[in-house]
Amino acid sequence: MAERYGGKHSPKDHDQTPETGAFQGAARSRAGGRANILFLAPLPLIWQAFGNGPEKLALNLIALSSLLLAAWLTREGLLAHEAYEARTIARRPTFPRKMAGSVLTGLGLAIAGWAATGGILAPAIYAVIGTVLHGMAFGLDPLSDKGIEGIDLHQTDRVARAVDEAENLLGAMSDAAKRCRDRGLEARVAKFQTTARRLFRTVENDPRDLTAARKFMGVYLKGARDATVKFADIYARNRDPQARADYEALLNDLEQNFAARTERLLLDDKSDLTIEIEVLRERLQREGVRHDAK
Repeated sequence: MAERYGGKHSPKDHDQTPETGAFQGAARSRAGGRANILFLAPLPLIWQAFGNGPEKLALNLIALSSLLLAAWLTREGLLAHEAYEARTIARRPTFPRKMAGSVLTGLGLAIAGWAATGGILAPAIYAVIGTVLHGMAFGLDPLSDKGIEGIDLHQTDRVARAVDEAENLLGAMSDAAKRCRDRGLEARVAKFQTTARRLFRTVENDPRDLTAARKFMGVYLKGARDATVKFADIYARNRDPQARADYEALLNDLEQNFAARTERLLLDDKSDLTIEIEVLRERLQREGVRHDAK
């Protein structure tokens, strides 16, 4: 049977619009690897806790709890830092999770050292070294707001809240898609989310676009989340191929509309820039005429 092949110079019958990959612009998350090791490192304290009397039992369990809490705060802090860096306009985290993780790491090591030695010097050394090394390994939390210099704070607050709500909706979509246990569907949802986030970044770059994009970031995303939740419930039960086809068609429609809205906003921004340039040129020309007249 003949099979058609195509290359970059071959004519194509389908739409020439380039596909946006689900992982376009993605970067390796820092909330894995080293952060996950923090959950494993304190586990030997379980064996130290039992068989050595009630005092060491209590101290080792407190140390274990402190180190596990530090690991969780560190991972959440890394995720919050990644979200901060991904946005053009962002507020600093309300709670410094990574720095709290450093302090708890030092505290946990100090308590574990106290349980092992009973002295004061060794726990103090463990506390200082643990806190410093944790801070050097994972860094500090963002300490200042980003991208709000010279911009109306009321507008930036509105944009930040709208983006946070939209990100929560995308997160709910991802959680629902994972229930389907289908990597193809998860990748398809991630591809739509990449397109939606392009709209978010466009609004962050120009907060005046929020009014035009609010329906997409609110009403349409809520509908997409609800549809994803219902589809996941159905598909997890019977793997209905028709339900999957309908859901993927919905994602295609949403993705096309989000992409079109993003392009429209970018064109409007370009038109605004062109108008400002023309106005400035006219003013310069008038000033030049006046100087010539003098």
